[in-house]
Amino acid sequence: MIEFDQRVAIVTGAGTGLGREYALLLASRGARVVVNDIGGAVDGAGASARPAASVVEEIRAAGGQAIANHDSVSDPASAQRIVDAALNTWGRLDILVNNAGILREAPLEKMALDAIEAVIGVHLMGTIHCTRAALVPMRERGYGRIVFTSSGSGLLGLASQSVYGAAKAAMVGLMNCVTLDCKDTGVLINTVAPSANTRMSQGLVKEELARNMPPHLVAPIVAWLSSEQCRETGQTINAFGGCFFKVALYKSMGAQFDPMEPITIEMVEKAWGDILDMSAPEPYRGTFASLEPGLRKLGRI
Repeated sequence: MIEFDQRVAIVTGAGTGLGREYALLLASRGARVVVNDIGGAVDGAGASARPAASVVEEIRAAGGQAIANHDSVSDPASAQRIVDAALNTWGRLDILVNNAGILREAPLEKMALDAIEAVIGVHLMGTIHCTRAALVPMRERGYGRIVFTSSGSGLLGLASQSVYGAAKAAMVGLMNCVTLDCKDTGVLINTVAPSANTRMSQGLVKEELARNMPPHLVAPIVAWLSSEQCRETGQTINAFGGCFFKVALYKSMGAQFDPMEPITIEMVEKAWGDILDMSAPEPYRGTFASLEPGLRKLGRI
């Protein structure tokens, strides 16, 4: 049985929805949890101590340990206070689930600058601020589990969610790089792209699907990624309605021209079908890994 005894976890945005389920599940398996939430509306407006306090009360009533925190992830000093809450209360930090989020929708050209900054501030900068603060004690102890939160809007796209989608796509790039920075440190970073019937998804999911997507169905994969037993890092997992699968980048065979010879626009036009042809996809390993085989065939390396 997977347990979290003696582990200390922070779950941001844990007052409602998915974050609440993450906090409850981790606590039910023995984790001591910092329940972070400013208690604002879906668009980030307002604040209330009640959502976080309610989850803490629920955890304690079930015999678990938890404290509430109401700092905003979007400010670096506040993010540090979230981490300090764990360290000052229990002397360690083992798990960080970056879940806090807001939603403001509009086509990009119609979205107000302050709305753009608010969305980026919570999703991208909030994850950066909290992760920067958490990495220090985790690396010192040689152990940590960090979960980022992406979205279908970022992985594939959704109308009127360009800024939200950009921030969520950034989670994958952030994970990929931080994972490399944390190689051989004992700190593992993975990303979940969840969908669930929560207040943030109202009106976005068809009813026949929504009733099959309660938020508690996502919590087990987040708990697994937060566990000592999970040894994977740098993975992106889509999770919704009891369905879980890995999302990864693949490339076409493409077209390799001789870099020592001129390449014309017409050559690109002629090769366009090959460039787009995904009939025999290969895992995308990066620029250099993709370039070297073609150059070898040409005898350039």
